[in-house]
Amino acid sequence: MSEQCSHDCASCGETCTERAQEQADFRAKLNEQSHVKKVIAVVSGKGGVGKSLVTSLLAVLMNREGFRTAVLDADITGPSIPRAFGITEKAKGDGTSILPVQSESGISVMSLNLLLEHDTDPVIWRGPVIAGVVKQFWTDVLWGDVDYLFVDMPPGTGDVPLTVFQSLPVDGIVVVASPQELVGMIVEKAVNMAGMMHIPVLALVENMSYFKCPSCGAVHRIFGESHIDEIAKQHGIATVCRLPIDPALAAAMDAGRTEQADDPGLAPVIDLLLQTQAQS
Repeated sequence: MSEQCSHDCASCGETCTERAQEQADFRAKLNEQSHVKKVIAVVSGKGGVGKSLVTSLLAVLMNREGFRTAVLDADITGPSIPRAFGITEKAKGDGTSILPVQSESGISVMSLNLLLEHDTDPVIWRGPVIAGVVKQFWTDVLWGDVDYLFVDMPPGTGDVPLTVFQSLPVDGIVVVASPQELVGMIVEKAVNMAGMMHIPVLALVENMSYFKCPSCGAVHRIFGESHIDEIAKQHGIATVCRLPIDPALAAAMDAGRTEQADDPGLAPVIDLLLQTQAQS
């Protein structure tokens, strides 16, 4: 404990034995029949920037590298992961655990939409209930042996991100944004929250960064000039990706064919994960 400790952990950014113990107390126990090596959370400061697309692609690309991957859809009120993988069947149980649904290439997926009677049924729950369901996806789902579990987070810095950061052993986060000035400010909120929770930011992904004309090859920055390098430098984040506006990729995701899509520019994140894997 620091000599200047005020005993108010809520307003303190220091790491100490007491804080470590406090954080450990929030950790939820993984399903006893499961073993998850790495947990990567994909976050955004606001909605509509392509976070679910990036989450799905990271799981697909690491799966192509030979790793066992899974996706935990923590966006309870706006789940889109099952549709991205073309999954229509419902999740089942074995009496003690919930069984995730397998995608065509063997990626394990758990989402609230896999438990609802209809995909369009609204989830009208308060924050603590939603956060509790996310925790249950960690404790009650039989994930089996997984090398990389990617968590598709809801936008913002509210109940669910806090629950994930405190309850799951998150190894790092990938922040997804778009180029607008306002979004740049919101990105910093997500980055700063990760810093307060002592979780490293692995990469910044700028989606819809530009559009390349298929006829003449000219590059158009429809949403304005990028500020992602400035934010990355400010926070000491070395890995940055820029993804283009690609109608074909968006259409593939909407049609449930994400597993057949080409990498639009996430190779630097994949390389970083491979390096981390080699060092562990």
